[in-house]
Amino acid sequence: MADAATHRPHPGRPAQLSRERIVEAALSSGNLDELTMRELAGRLGASHSALYRWVRNRDQLFDLVSEVMVERVLPPEGPDGRHWRAWLAQVAWAMHDRFLAVPGYATRTSRPHRHAARPFERLRREVVTAFAGAGVSPELAEQSWYIFITSVVSWLAIHENPLDLGDAAPRFELFLDTLLRGLPAREPGVERE
Repeated sequence: MADAATHRPHPGRPAQLSRERIVEAALSSGNLDELTMRELAGRLGASHSALYRWVRNRDQLFDLVSEVMVERVLPPEGPDGRHWRAWLAQVAWAMHDRFLAVPGYATRTSRPHRHAARPFERLRREVVTAFAGAGVSPELAEQSWYIFITSVVSWLAIHENPLDLGDAAPRFELFLDTLLRGLPAREPGVERE
């Protein structure tokens, strides 16, 4: 009984916040794109001022969530030169599964917003490394990253906010196969090897 008493929070004591608690509360909110800072503070049982010590606004909250999302989508092993396409497919499927599991995340990611580049920097470095392993120049590896990330995130955002494109449901595996066959980027007029 003494152990249970020592682990009870003291009345009036502020909730202990951490990166993990904030991110998990945001991810389980129902729709990240519609979550307000007031709602998040309430979910955490914390005051606004306590939450604002960690994140000052929705953009910073989104950056914090994005850091965790990138950690979750990257495979433990980085890309290697021979299997770069399979590695990119693994990353894209992880983005598909993780991003769509959090309503509003892909939509918010696809929209222009003020954010720090840091959350997606690790993802960018690894994807550029994969494209460089495919034998393209650093410039084309960067261009390929841009094409890859904007294409995948846009497809996921459209999936969250479906367009009426007819009876056939869009299939991610067809989209991804087509995208990866066209990457890495090549200069116009240069034949594929």
